[in-house]
Amino acid sequence: MQNYPNIGKLILASASPRRRELAALLGLDFEVQVPDIDETQKTNELPRLYAERMAREKAAAVDADAETVLIAADTIVVQGNCTLGKPRNDADAFEMLNGLSGQSHQVITGVCVKKGSYSQVISVVTEVIFRSLDREEIIRYIASGCPMDKAGAYAIQGGAAHMVKEIRGSYTNVVGLPLCELHELLISF
Repeated sequence: MQNYPNIGKLILASASPRRRELAALLGLDFEVQVPDIDETQKTNELPRLYAERMAREKAAAVDADAETVLIAADTIVVQGNCTLGKPRNDADAFEMLNGLSGQSHQVITGVCVKKGSYSQVISVVTEVIFRSLDREEIIRYIASGCPMDKAGAYAIQGGAAHMVKEIRGSYTNVVGLPLCELHELLISF
């Protein structure tokens, strides 16, 4: 890990294949451990604090020695005051995508980098604006299966790229791991 000379063993605490791909773009050599935590948002918990808490709890749920660096992240989609998680079914996915159609929303990723008892937690916010979508294209996208394991029921890097009219902020944040900010965190270690 020539870009990060102070980092030895590294664990990515994530089940997300997108996060694995993004972490690899930084030239990181890591092993993957999938944390098992309750991801329920607390009543009245602000979205940004929720994403940060999830990242912190994911890092804490992975068993590692004091010399191992852990990276954990959680990405949420927020529209107005509503956090859009992963859709429960096709009808839920349709409702989410229809609600995002022609509207702006935020993608927030909480990131925790932890080594021993020391940790840093940040969150990155990106504004995403969808173009207006018609009913048939939403149904076709849902039929592809892509929305079912994605917060907000879409993946900008996949079948939903044509739905996004504009982004303001980090593209990799929308995919699930803000690389610029993660790089800066790792450099600080």
